[in-house]
Amino acid sequence: MDAGCGVTARVRAFGLPGSRPKTLTPALAAGDHAGMGDSSDSVTGSTAGQAQVLAGNARFLIASAARAPSVHNTQPWRFRISPGAVELRSDPQRKLRTDPSGREMLISCGAALFALRLAVRSLGYLPVTELLPDPAQLRLLARVRTGAAAPPNGLERQMLDAVQHRHTHRGPFAPGPLPPGLLAGLQHDALAEGATLGLVTGGLAYDRLERITAAAARRGDLSPRARAEIRRWTRTEAGMARDGIPATALASRTGRPAGRLPQRDFDLGRGIARLPSGGAPPSATAVLLTPGDRRADWLRAGQALYRLLLHAASQWVFASLHTQPLEDTTTRGLISSQLALPGHPQMLLQLGPATTVSPTARRPPGEPDSP
Repeated sequence: MDAGCGVTARVRAFGLPGSRPKTLTPALAAGDHAGMGDSSDSVTGSTAGQAQVLAGNARFLIASAARAPSVHNTQPWRFRISPGAVELRSDPQRKLRTDPSGREMLISCGAALFALRLAVRSLGYLPVTELLPDPAQLRLLARVRTGAAAPPNGLERQMLDAVQHRHTHRGPFAPGPLPPGLLAGLQHDALAEGATLGLVTGGLAYDRLERITAAAARRGDLSPRARAEIRRWTRTEAGMARDGIPATALASRTGRPAGRLPQRDFDLGRGIARLPSGGAPPSATAVLLTPGDRRADWLRAGQALYRLLLHAASQWVFASLHTQPLEDTTTRGLISSQLALPGHPQMLLQLGPATTVSPTARRPPGEPDSP
């Protein structure tokens, strides 16, 4: 990392020198962060026992996975119960037209994969995950089965408690600093999932990032395709849809406070946004990075994203997510080079405390796909 640009992160995973994060608070010890690691080397139960656990809890597992965040709340996933495993599949019909490579769709599905793994932990088992198990089936993104029995640790229990109130935050932040040790914990979360969370701490770095994102926002506001997608995936207060972004989760773009990156214009002059503007500036700005930029990296980015969002929400800290600047490969490359990032940016986040809770609706789980 280029410390002169004011971007900091643990980058040992890239073979580069990096400062050690601050010590975690006692309640979130280092062992707690290791608990959600895939248990592919652990002793597993019998295939019959695994099938019974998964089949008996199929609706719970799928409903839990469906609470994951997704771009425009598109929920672009499907699930299938196969013998001894839950399969996660993409749903291309829910892919944005502004996402031709499927990068945002797979990040969303990666978040659902972490949610599925956490749900397995809540049942008292370690998850065993196969990522992209069959190259001939592009829609098949992962298989998750149960491994050894093990109770959830302290951090996992906190994340499970945060699932219901965790939400993408587009409204005002409350004043005040983040809890001590939280940012270091979030960096641990990213590393545990094969990603890095870089913190944009310096004035020069933030100024560069703000200029780039503002230019991307202006281009997006003028794009007919982007505007059509916004209209497709935003909902009025009277709407009954269980997907998309409701008016109660949209904020007006007027009165952007200092330190807040430009947010996408979801209102489009329709006057449907119901969240107030203004508020305190965010307490932290961060970039989620992966070492590569392929399908597996996008899935890992989604897992890292949801893991750190739940950890933050467990302490009533929420994130505004900025995807618009990263839809264009040129802009992504510009952010990486201008901020001297050691990887590929997959998500921009601004974090801060908030007291309002406005989770978006989810589609009912229904019945899983048949084999």
